[in-house]
Amino acid sequence: MDRGGLTGLSFAVKDVMAVAGHRSSAGNPDWLRSHPPAGQHAAAVSKLLRAGASLHGATHTDELMYSLGGENHHYGTPLNPRAGGRIPGGSSSGSAVAVASGSVDFALGTDTGGSVRVPSAYCGVYGFRPTHGAVEMEGVIPLAPGFDTVGWMADSAELLERVGGVLLESVGEALLGDVGEVVQEDSVAAVGQTTATVIEDEACDAAKRVLVQPSSMPKLHLVTEGWQLIEAETAAALAVGLSRLQAGAAATAETAIAPEGLKVWMDTFRQLQGAEIWATHGAWVAKEQPAFGPDIAARFLWAAGLSGQDHSAARQLRSAIAARLRLLLADGSCLVVPTVPGPAPLRGGDLQQLEQNRSGAMMLSCIAGLAGLPQVTLPVTAKGSGLPLGLSVIGGCGQDLRLLSWISRVWS
Repeated sequence: MDRGGLTGLSFAVKDVMAVAGHRSSAGNPDWLRSHPPAGQHAAAVSKLLRAGASLHGATHTDELMYSLGGENHHYGTPLNPRAGGRIPGGSSSGSAVAVASGSVDFALGTDTGGSVRVPSAYCGVYGFRPTHGAVEMEGVIPLAPGFDTVGWMADSAELLERVGGVLLESVGEALLGDVGEVVQEDSVAAVGQTTATVIEDEACDAAKRVLVQPSSMPKLHLVTEGWQLIEAETAAALAVGLSRLQAGAAATAETAIAPEGLKVWMDTFRQLQGAEIWATHGAWVAKEQPAFGPDIAARFLWAAGLSGQDHSAARQLRSAIAARLRLLLADGSCLVVPTVPGPAPLRGGDLQQLEQNRSGAMMLSCIAGLAGLPQVTLPVTAKGSGLPLGLSVIGGCGQDLRLLSWISRVWS
């Protein structure tokens, strides 16, 4: 085992990542029953071990990663250490709780539609979703391959950056250079049926044609549509955090990015994600007839109905969104949005209430998801209630290390 920059640090992994000799449950007993132990570690796990970190165990996840709540029908709900009586957020709920409780120094999760960013915000920790394809997914149970990423959480911006230095090393110095030197291919091979989402190569090619100089002080675009979604107490708390970012930025502008509306963006994301989910797991569901919790069962039933439909209009809109955002951020600037509309909901809420909360969070999280962009969520505390909130910064395509480095400087 090599010794590197993470020597002496402990970590945990979401129970969807291969650990040699361990059977991942993906949050569902029937998945656990129907799959063998892993023969080797997932690529990301191996990198962390080689860097000297110590693996302490696997963490709780929502069923097949298809939720943002963290309440598992079979295995229960992890306790949110920083918001008693409230959900921890999902699907990487256990990873966020492990960090927030101090059980480990950092933890791996996966983020498809917000599953690292949302629980990080609800539990008051730092979370990072990388550029799509920047971290190897080998050895990770997929959900929707065109959106899936390996993300991570930590309790400091400095450690978030250190972990990124290890996991993003395969991309190398290119991520530190100009956008013109970065190539990200987000094409995804279809699984089962030809329904997997494809971001056209031109989305990154267009950004590559804009030459930028590395800047330690990016311009910040406050996403108008995103800030309109949040509650008053959340806005007041995030304003304090925003001032910290602005102190290290070159300029700030209020920018509208979604003429179609974030609701349309979310619906596009959900349609493409759902089609990929069924293409990825539909055969297993049909064969094993797994017992799902009510909310997860309803989502899989909905996803099944997308099979065989024409998703070309949604794919075209996604490509247009990706190209638009990547060009906007190609000069090294960043988007700033709330991570979630407000604090974590109370545990045990009715399904309708939780689904409404999920939709609000997805309207914010789909921005980076549709464009395949890196996003860091920063912990902020509401003054009145003392509950955790999240403030997010979205960087340009492939600008992961630059984003993490800047955050580490301005948020320390």
